[in-house]
Amino acid sequence: MENQLENMFNVFKLVLSILFCLCILTAPAQKKNTGTNLLTWKEQAQKDISSQYDTYKAIALKIWDYAELGYKEQKSSALLQQSLKDKGFVIEAGVAGIPTAFVATYGSGHPVIGILAEYDALPGLSQEAIPEKAPIAGRNAGHGCGHHLFGTASVAAGIELKQLIDQNKWKGTIRVYGTPAEEGGSGKVYMVRAGLFNDVDAVIHWHPGDKNNTTYDGALANKSAKFRFYGTSAHASASPEKGRSALDAVEAMDNMVNMMREHMPSDARIHYVITNGGKAPNVVPDFAEVYYYVRHPDREVVKQLFERVNKAAQGAALGTETRSDYEIIGGTYDLLLNNILANAMQRNLQMVGGVQYTLAETEFARKIQSTIGYACPTAEKAAEVSPLVKAPNPPMGSTDVGDVSWNVPTVGLYTATWVPGTPAHSWQAVACGGTEIGIKGMMVAAKAMALTAIDLFQDAGLVQKAKEELQEARGKEFKYVPLLGDRQPALNYRD
Repeated sequence: MENQLENMFNVFKLVLSILFCLCILTAPAQKKNTGTNLLTWKEQAQKDISSQYDTYKAIALKIWDYAELGYKEQKSSALLQQSLKDKGFVIEAGVAGIPTAFVATYGSGHPVIGILAEYDALPGLSQEAIPEKAPIAGRNAGHGCGHHLFGTASVAAGIELKQLIDQNKWKGTIRVYGTPAEEGGSGKVYMVRAGLFNDVDAVIHWHPGDKNNTTYDGALANKSAKFRFYGTSAHASASPEKGRSALDAVEAMDNMVNMMREHMPSDARIHYVITNGGKAPNVVPDFAEVYYYVRHPDREVVKQLFERVNKAAQGAALGTETRSDYEIIGGTYDLLLNNILANAMQRNLQMVGGVQYTLAETEFARKIQSTIGYACPTAEKAAEVSPLVKAPNPPMGSTDVGDVSWNVPTVGLYTATWVPGTPAHSWQAVACGGTEIGIKGMMVAAKAMALTAIDLFQDAGLVQKAKEELQEARGKEFKYVPLLGDRQPALNYRD
C-alpha cells in the first residue's frame, strides 16, 4: 500500500513538473526592466524621432508662420491636436473653459506622465528668418519665445512614447497637455485649477533657449492686471476745466509706482505699458488703461506689492477726480524645482548632446550675434550641455509651469534653439526659430523628454522619490490657491 501511494505521489509530481514547464514555454515573453533594455529603448527613441525630422520641422514652421497670440491659437492648436489624433491619441479639446486648450491621452493606468506643449506667439515681433531685422509685411506677431518649437517637440516626444507603449506592452498613460497663452495669459493655471493634473504622477516640459541645460534655477511668481480709469471728456483747449483726464490718472499712477521702486525688495520687478491713452490730443480722455506685471521670487511678496500698486491706482483716481478699477489678467506661482527629476533629466540630456552647426549655420550665428550689441559666447557653445548647477539667484522671468510644479513633480530643460547669446522676446529669437538652428534644438528637446519619460515609466522608485520630495518641499500645510483667484480665462487679454 505504501509503495502504491509513493508511486502515485511521484506520478503527481511528474505531472506538475510537466505542466509547469509547459506554462513557461507557452507564456508570452516579458521584457525585464534591465539597464540593457533601458538603453535599447532610449536608442530606439532617438532614432525614431530623428527619422521624423522633416515631419516635425514642417509642423513647427507652420506654427511659426501662423504666429497666433495667446488664446487665439486656433490653427496652431488644431494642427497639434490632429498630429496626435492621427497617431491614436484621444483628444479632449476646449478644456478648462479655453477653446484652444486640449488634453491628448494614450494608454491606461499608472504611471501617468504629462508633457506640456505651448504654442502662443508674442505681439510686435514680426520677423523673417534672416540675420537682419526684417518684419514680415502684414504680420504683427512672432515666435520670440519659440513656442512653435515647444509645442512641436512635446508632441514628438508624446508620439514616440505612445509607440514604445504599444511595442513593449508597457503599463501607463502618456498625456500631452496643449497649454495656450503662456505669455501673460496663465493658461496652465486654469488647467491646474480645473483638476486636469490631479491624477498625474510627473510632468515634463522644456523651453527654447540659447544653450542646453536642465532647468535648475526657478522662476518668479507673477501677478498682472489691467488698471482702468474713467474720467470726463471735454475740449482740451476751449473748456479743459470741464474735463477730468483718465490719462492724467494713468500717468499719476505710473509716477507713484516708479517712486515706490526705491522702497520695495531689490529682487522684485514691476513693469507696465499704457494700452489706451486716449484718441486725440484735443479731447480730454475719458478712458485710459495701463497693464501692469508684478514679480518676485516669493508669491506672498507679490501679493503685498500688488496691493501697494493698487493703492497707487486709488490715489491717482482720487487726485485726478476720476474713477478706477482693475481686472486681474494673470497670476503664476514661482517654479518649484525637483532635484530627483532634474538629475534624471540631466543624464538624458547628456546622452542626447547639444546642437551641431553646419558652416552655413555658424555664419548665420555670427551675423545674428553682430546685431545683439554685447559680447556673446562662441557659436560652438550650442553643441555643449551645461552641468547641473543651481544658480545663486532665480532668473527674472515667470511661467505658468510654476503652478503645475506645486501640484505635480515637474522637470524641464532648455535647448539651444537660438544662437548663443540671443535674448528671448527679440527679433533675433524669432529669426533663429524659423531656421534649421531652431529645428535642431527642438529635436534635442524632444529626445531628452522622451528619454526622461522612459525612466519614469520603467522606474516606480524614481516617481515615488520625486513625489516625496514634492511633499517635503511644499510642507504639510500647503494648500493651492491660484494667484488669479476665481476669474474665468482672460480670453481677450491681447485685445
